[in-house]
Amino acid sequence: MCIRFCLVLLISLLAMFCRPARAEGPRFCDKCVHADEDFLASDVLRGRGSATRDEHIAAAYIASLFEGFGLEPGGDNGSFIQKAPLPNPLPDRVQRHLSQFESVPRTETWNVVGILRGSDTKTQQDAILLTAHLDHLGVGKPVNGDDIYNGADDDASGTTAVIELARVLSQGKRPKHTVLFVLFGSEELGGFGNQYFLEHPPVPLDHIVANLEFEMIGRPDPAVPAGNFWLTGYERSNLGPELAKHGAHIVADPHPEQKFFQRSDNYALAKRGIIAQTVSSFNLHKDYHRPSDEISKLDFPYMTTVISSMVKPVLWLANTDWKPAWNAGGKP
Repeated sequence: MCIRFCLVLLISLLAMFCRPARAEGPRFCDKCVHADEDFLASDVLRGRGSATRDEHIAAAYIASLFEGFGLEPGGDNGSFIQKAPLPNPLPDRVQRHLSQFESVPRTETWNVVGILRGSDTKTQQDAILLTAHLDHLGVGKPVNGDDIYNGADDDASGTTAVIELARVLSQGKRPKHTVLFVLFGSEELGGFGNQYFLEHPPVPLDHIVANLEFEMIGRPDPAVPAGNFWLTGYERSNLGPELAKHGAHIVADPHPEQKFFQRSDNYALAKRGIIAQTVSSFNLHKDYHRPSDEISKLDFPYMTTVISSMVKPVLWLANTDWKPAWNAGGKP
């Protein structure tokens, strides 16, 4: 009897001390990065053309994920979808381009808005905004027999980043500040999704502490050290250097002549006074806005590293009382 008791006790002690430690904090899902990208940039979605049914399907897919993460809906009528009417008529640049490929009029676009409400009732009114654009060019002029402009890098990669940051941040303890996860429609037509969002924000614009747009992070840029990525308008505010201090592998944009700060959805928000800048690693590859911007061209280990490395800096930003500011002359 004594021997049996001692054996049971020994087994119990071994089980207690040999049990794997429980992972602290939220866990990053590497496979989910590939899964998101595989769907968003697949031929099935026909390039997620701005204001098309394919863009709407992409938005519905993201909305279903946000609901599964337990986020609060920030769209229309208690949903995650924010439907935005397009101007009628569309501007002549836009209209001439569309008339080359289709006869179906485009009348509306779709944003996706998910909210992770802050845990601190005193500071939850302040929000961190994480964004990307979910649309691309759709079906267009064939190049080497391919007429689907998949937009794997531009900007299924950035959309995947926002989805995966939402997945991770929704798992753990809620941060002090609210975090908004927003995917804009019709960026490629002229930023109509973000224009509508600015007129119908889920929180007052002056309560948005900072905006990080994610655009084209699917390939490394050899113009910066290996494993790094860059922030547009790095010198315009103190946001980039502060995120770098807290673990983000962010450096200054090595292509200032391209004026990337003005070429993403962040710019419309920046003009409204929000510290809004874009995370990217676009290496000026020749697949930009071509059907060859395919999944096969992406560097998934690099892309996963970029997204996962932003988790802790974003969590820090969502919990700190520090607020970014424009540097002298940096506000557009």
